[in-house]
Amino acid sequence: MDLEAIYENVERRDTENTTGPQTQSHSQDEGKDLKRRGSRCLVLITVGLGLICVLLLVFIILQHITITAERDLIKSYKNTAEEFNQTINSLQDSYTDLMIEKHQLQNNFNTLSQKNLELETELRNVSERGNGMLFMSTELKSWSDSRQYCRDRGADLVIINTEEKQRFISSLVSERGWIGLSDTENEGIMKWVDNSPLNQGFWLKGEPSNYGGNEDCIELNYNREKTGWSPLNSWNDDVCSEKKKGICEK
Repeated sequence: MDLEAIYENVERRDTENTTGPQTQSHSQDEGKDLKRRGSRCLVLITVGLGLICVLLLVFIILQHITITAERDLIKSYKNTAEEFNQTINSLQDSYTDLMIEKHQLQNNFNTLSQKNLELETELRNVSERGNGMLFMSTELKSWSDSRQYCRDRGADLVIINTEEKQRFISSLVSERGWIGLSDTENEGIMKWVDNSPLNQGFWLKGEPSNYGGNEDCIELNYNREKTGWSPLNSWNDDVCSEKKKGICEK
């Protein structure tokens, strides 16, 4: 072996002895660095998974709250719909009852209108035959004051000289009223306000009684419950100062 070869071998050994420990130390540092990086990655992964779990939990809670709210809302809508349907049914029943009542009232109205028409026709016929119009005074007065009430309006207390007229007037009055008959001038001699004598009377049973000796004016008594009353038996003599309405004829 020549000297040059020996010299190269010596340099190579020196070189290996110089760089060996450094390379080994560097490798250890890299290993530690890799471990630190691995630990950080593990921590980050753990934190990330934790956050994902938290988010999933929050999402589940929110979904539960939303579903519960929607279920309660649907239940509320259902209850409201049921109440609305009940209200509709109640209104429908009320409407049906009102329609029935309306038909009944309409029938009653038609009946009353027909009766009113019949009464107007009968009144017209009586007025034409009697050459007059009937009306009731609005104030309670004595016989003479009631007659004056009629005369102030171009009329006089009514004269009733036919059964037809007596029946008609009896069907109209609903309270006691003076008629144009009295015996104030001569006791027991009844005369009408036109001085014509009484030819036919329509007295209650036992009347005229001249009770107390001063019943000189005649009323038409409407009391249908009075014993012996009928459309052709409703006259009664009474004290002329008694306050009653007057039945006027124009």
